[in-house]
Amino acid sequence: MAEWREMSAGDLGRAIGRGEIDPEELTAAHLDAIRANEYRDRIYARLTEARALEEAAAASKRAKAGQRLSLLDGVPISWKDLFDTAGVATESGSRLLEGRIPGADAEVLANATHQGLVCLGKTHMTELAFSGLGLNPMTATPPNANDPALAPGGSSSGAAASVAFGLAAAGIGSDTGGSVRVPSVWNDLVGLKTTSGRLSLKGVVPLCARFDTVGPLCRTVEDAALLLAAMAGTKPADLRGASLRGTRFLILETLAFDDIRPEPLAGFKHAIERLTDAGATVTRGTIPELTEAMALSGILFTTEAYGTWKHAIEAHPEKMFGPIRDRFRLGAEFSGADYVAAWQKLDRIRAIWAEATAPYDAVLVPTAPNLPPNVERLTTDEKYFVTENLLTLRNTRMGNLMGLSALTLPTGLPSTGIMLMGRPFGEERLLRIGAAAESALR
Repeated sequence: MAEWREMSAGDLGRAIGRGEIDPEELTAAHLDAIRANEYRDRIYARLTEARALEEAAAASKRAKAGQRLSLLDGVPISWKDLFDTAGVATESGSRLLEGRIPGADAEVLANATHQGLVCLGKTHMTELAFSGLGLNPMTATPPNANDPALAPGGSSSGAAASVAFGLAAAGIGSDTGGSVRVPSVWNDLVGLKTTSGRLSLKGVVPLCARFDTVGPLCRTVEDAALLLAAMAGTKPADLRGASLRGTRFLILETLAFDDIRPEPLAGFKHAIERLTDAGATVTRGTIPELTEAMALSGILFTTEAYGTWKHAIEAHPEKMFGPIRDRFRLGAEFSGADYVAAWQKLDRIRAIWAEATAPYDAVLVPTAPNLPPNVERLTTDEKYFVTENLLTLRNTRMGNLMGLSALTLPTGLPSTGIMLMGRPFGEERLLRIGAAAESALR
């Protein structure tokens, strides 16, 4: 049964379909592994054991009757602690929301449940999802799979750890500025950032509603496609016959490579070699206006985040980790006119980006320009926390600002990744390209 916890969600689903794995035994194996893991309380905020066992029993009956709801029917996954779960606390990693118990499931969770997926529990995360490092001294900081002393990446930190430590077949997270992709790259996983509006945010605790997105952290591109479909209630992308031959990529130079550390650069170069060997054509270029867009981040993200959480934060500021609280408060510095003007400028730059990237199938950059930093130093050195957090999220934030779909893949070097940025609402095309790229990298 130990090998089950290393299998992809798709492979588990096929094994269930062939009668080789029983969903009840599969779920029990994951719950047993969670309880036995030394980091369990740093990865899972709470288990939904009774729900998981009930859902697994129903999946088992359907499998035996030949009435499975989907390929993933009976596969156990985790959910970040900002997805509402009926009757179970959903606190978004924050003491400000302690004891918050919703009455209904988030819509994406309800959709996945209707496809037969099993909910194992809720995973730890950065406070209110506002950091890319994954550090949370107020509740728990999950371990990094490559070195528990290093930051796991955030804000979907526990989601990544649940998969990387074999405690879930996949994890569902959210991404506002990189919160699916950063923990994925630092834990050697696949992570999909969906386009804003592609998946429902109903029942998802917000950070910045205009940028918030839902996405999976998983072991394969196929899993990302299957989970996207499960949460949307649609058919998964057809990845059969995916090839890089004739594919055109743009490597976005300058900004994406500023201050990059040697290891992420080496991983990226290695990945590019493999992609070109597989038949892809790679062009290097710049989009100067992107620098202007990145400069708008402070206005756009912090203003909306602080506007959403101001009253809760100022009522109990002592309940927050200082650097996170201070980052929220930056939003108080901007006026409504500043915010509107920033969005108007961003919309113009998005049009320029769309025209400049139209000849290409995807834009490529290193997912994160740095490696996971030491947790102890992040906790004690506030300046280091701020500078590392900004650098960590810089490349991923490009995709959020431009309103794109984006996919990160492991390069083969630990905690380094290559990010493919596709068109808005172009997830199916991006996943086909990603599947071919995954084959080349492996």
